[in-house]
Amino acid sequence: MQPTLSYIEHLARQAGAILRDGYDKEHQVGYKGVIDLVTEVDHMSEDYLLGEVQRDFPEHHIFSEESGVIEGSNEHIWYIDPLDGTVNYAHHIPIFCVSIAYASRDASSPLSASLRLGVVYDPLRDEMFLAERGKGATLNGRPLRVSSTNELQKSLLVTGFPYDAWNTEQDNFDNFIKFGKLSQGVRRFGSAALDLCYVGAGRFDGFWELALKPWDVAAGGLVCEEAGARVTNVNGEADYISPPQSVVASTPGIHARMLAELRS
Repeated sequence: MQPTLSYIEHLARQAGAILRDGYDKEHQVGYKGVIDLVTEVDHMSEDYLLGEVQRDFPEHHIFSEESGVIEGSNEHIWYIDPLDGTVNYAHHIPIFCVSIAYASRDASSPLSASLRLGVVYDPLRDEMFLAERGKGATLNGRPLRVSSTNELQKSLLVTGFPYDAWNTEQDNFDNFIKFGKLSQGVRRFGSAALDLCYVGAGRFDGFWELALKPWDVAAGGLVCEEAGARVTNVNGEADYISPPQSVVASTPGIHARMLAELRS
């Protein structure tokens, strides 16, 4: 038994309502790391999503940001981020979303699960990004398509930084400076799922990040792919879900150049 895109869209809307209702309130902020925050609303949204999925698909395997791994059948895998952009949310910055993806195995890919469905919902803007493998991506029912930019110098990029940026060689600051000089500019919004969807929508021309989790990129990555973007890890490989996570997503015309710069 597999979920439908409309089923996952419903989950995202309901979880988004939880985020929207809690947005203007004072939050109970906890710390998973020095700058890695979690709020009571993260848990409320996740409790709802996990409750629904485990009730309707009790045998499925789930990766969720706050609860980690919930063991189940590796034939059916969920990637759930109940609140992507928690730091923004905790500071009342209106850039955050719900991200849900579903993957499954079939005869054509027996060794690895393939992303099938992806939903990213921005509840404050009421923007619903949807994707189904092989059927394209939409924003509020309108088809998405990446930009036609084919020159890095004419591109607008977006990126993010790891929570342990002061304690890792992959802090991404050197790439931020490099691409800032090679493009029209680099933005940092604080939500990888929305960054990916914005590439799919042609708002950005490219996105890269070096240290992510699968729930950060699964749904947005599928939206991006189905909108015509090239989405790989920093080595140019198609698998951007398996650890160690990294992602480069862009309009096809600048993807090779971005990879080359990240490797140099």
